[in-house]
Amino acid sequence: MKPADIALLHALSKPAISPDGKFAVVAVTRPDLDSDGYRGHLWIVPTDGSARARALTSGWRDTAPAYSPDGAWLAFLRATNGDGAHAKPQLCVMPTGGGEPWRVTEHPLGAGTPVWSPDSRRIAYLARVPDEGRYTAGRPEAESPRRVTTLQYREDNLGFCTDRRAHVFVVDPFAEPAPEPAQVTSGDFDHAAVAWSPDGQLLGFVSARHDSRDTDLVTDVWLCATDGSQPRPLTRGMSAGGDRLSVDQVTFTPGGTSVCFTAVELGGDGREMLGRNDGLWSVPADGSEPPRRLTDAETVRLVSGRPIETTEHGALVAAERRGAVELLLVPFDGGEPETLISGQRQVDGIARADSVVVAAIAGPGSCGELIVLEGGAERPLTSFAAAASPLPLAELTATAPDGYPVHGWIVRPAGPGPHPVLLMIHGGPFSQYGWRIFDEAQVYADAGYAVVMGNPRGSSGYGQAHGTAIVGDAARLAASDLIALLDAALAAGGLDGSRAGVLGGSYGGYMTTWLAAHHGDRFRAAVSERAVNAADSFHGSSDIGWFFSAALWGPDPATWAAQSPLTYAGQISLPMLIIHSEHDWRCPIEQAQRLFVALRLRGVAAEMLLFPGEGHELTRSGRPSHRVARFEAILDWWSSHL
Repeated sequence: MKPADIALLHALSKPAISPDGKFAVVAVTRPDLDSDGYRGHLWIVPTDGSARARALTSGWRDTAPAYSPDGAWLAFLRATNGDGAHAKPQLCVMPTGGGEPWRVTEHPLGAGTPVWSPDSRRIAYLARVPDEGRYTAGRPEAESPRRVTTLQYREDNLGFCTDRRAHVFVVDPFAEPAPEPAQVTSGDFDHAAVAWSPDGQLLGFVSARHDSRDTDLVTDVWLCATDGSQPRPLTRGMSAGGDRLSVDQVTFTPGGTSVCFTAVELGGDGREMLGRNDGLWSVPADGSEPPRRLTDAETVRLVSGRPIETTEHGALVAAERRGAVELLLVPFDGGEPETLISGQRQVDGIARADSVVVAAIAGPGSCGELIVLEGGAERPLTSFAAAASPLPLAELTATAPDGYPVHGWIVRPAGPGPHPVLLMIHGGPFSQYGWRIFDEAQVYADAGYAVVMGNPRGSSGYGQAHGTAIVGDAARLAASDLIALLDAALAAGGLDGSRAGVLGGSYGGYMTTWLAAHHGDRFRAAVSERAVNAADSFHGSSDIGWFFSAALWGPDPATWAAQSPLTYAGQISLPMLIIHSEHDWRCPIEQAQRLFVALRLRGVAAEMLLFPGEGHELTRSGRPSHRVARFEAILDWWSSHL
């Protein structure tokens, strides 16, 4: 895989399935180097495998398909190439029996994922509503100044948010002469994850409306009538055990008597999120009982942001496990979950109709394909993957100095070696590397470098104790795990330990700078990207620093300097490439600048590569040209130093 081959890598949306279970629709999106953007189309395939998948739409970027419950209509989002409101995703509807789609919305900041009402007559969705004079004139420098009075006033990859709140809308897409969306929610609140009750009389959504919402992370399930009247909180910020909750996704059970939702228990101050497992919860729709957790807090970690599918027998959810993402059926009574899809792969999205389940599955050999699960048997439905085969992902285990087991992988170049080796560290820290194609590992391995990557303490998918092990001490345990993983890879043979580099982004950049200072003798060079390097400034400059700093480094700011890589910049002597985005609000650019200045003043061979117009998500969703340029710069760096 070469840097420009990112154009061959596709991503699948959550699939949609027709109510009779006969057809599945999925959005397939790829980077487009010619336009320096992302193109996406909807594809349709019969679930019985009687025909190949075919393109259903031909818009610039079509995503988020949703069948109406009567099967007659397909809603989706369409964005056009260019400027103006239509460059933002707008809601469209098309007949499933054939015919052209029509645009339903004209929101200046775009519309969110469509959710059909049970009678197939209305669609609920979310859209950001800009304050008067904001975001619509095309000249942000001419807008009036912002008066900031809250801690939570901005978000990476979005920008300022208090002047463009996300609200719930409902629209009749068939209205004549033109659909007129009705704004259901109002006020100085954000909303998320809208859902219809089975009888079509209620809307459920997620919001934070409590008095202390600016200084904690608590969110609640709310219900209201479909016109927005009679709003009421269903969770009231607490679980049955008294822990405060941060709710993510919400849906109703088939009978409508209960609401299922995903949430994290936050602890007493409402800010303790790091390392805690997202779980599935249930609460009576009438609020007669407190919420009840249906999945085990220690062993089951649901993938954040994934919608819930409910059946008569329980809820279908995606859960992380040792680098895999499995599909679980969780009984509503909280019994033992049944694993429906497992193995060395990851479930990216599911849809269900009657006894038919369609899933988007990624793995070490594919960025994503659709499979159908029926009667306990699996059958592949699509073949979107490029013809080239990726280099294999080999499992790796190690033991840290304190006896703790460490799990990871190695991607080896072709040929016998010995190969130079890269230790690659993921961000989060509560996330995981896993069983799927990773473009970074493939590009570096194709260029001749063996790539070692793993999930040290602090990662997700190995139990909650594994994730919370680094709370208050973010570097030392993870560093010992990572060095143990590197040593295990070297012991396996075929690698040249005298030509080793270390790299990572975000928390991985933090650990890269830390290892360069404390284990610099193990490496010839480093690439630290979008890193946290200094806790003191991160606390105030990051969009999450006001609460995340205490989680990473402990509640006492006096201890933070000892855990900040910048404190030890005087111990760094190996060449370091520092990569950052100019609009990164998660780990602001000053984190890179402070490290760069400290190293250059000491004569260290440090370089800084800055990307204009990009945020923290450059490597995943940045301009394709920037992603290619980044790869080329990193490969040039390794070529020079390894």
